[in-house]
Amino acid sequence: MKVTGFSHITLNVRDLQTSLEFYHGLLGMTIRHRGRTDAYLEWGSAWVCLVERADVQEQASGFAGMDHVAFYIAENDFVEAMDILSRNKVTIVRGPIQRGIGWSVNFLDPDGIQLELHTSTLDERMEIWR
Repeated sequence: MKVTGFSHITLNVRDLQTSLEFYHGLLGMTIRHRGRTDAYLEWGSAWVCLVERADVQEQASGFAGMDHVAFYIAENDFVEAMDILSRNKVTIVRGPIQRGIGWSVNFLDPDGIQLELHTSTLDERMEIWR
């Protein structure tokens, strides 16, 4: 089995319109498909599927499932991203902090799903773990 990179993630959300306002409106993901209860968005080479499920509970600390989803962002775009998150009063969980070679910020979407923007590649991250 030869995996070549990140494909997509599917996130259960409580309200599709609220999530689209966050992921498309605020973060700038491109909407590729919008259905009645789902949407597919593209961000660089990654794509995100949002599925509206009325019974979804907000993520909580210690949740036994997904911890967070991280996306690569160029370092020269990081400060602008921080400004956008700050201006829109997005909840910052951690950061911005320098983690090894790159910068990182973890924040929450409207359903409490933790997302991360990170400026270094896996190769760069592994350099500091050796």
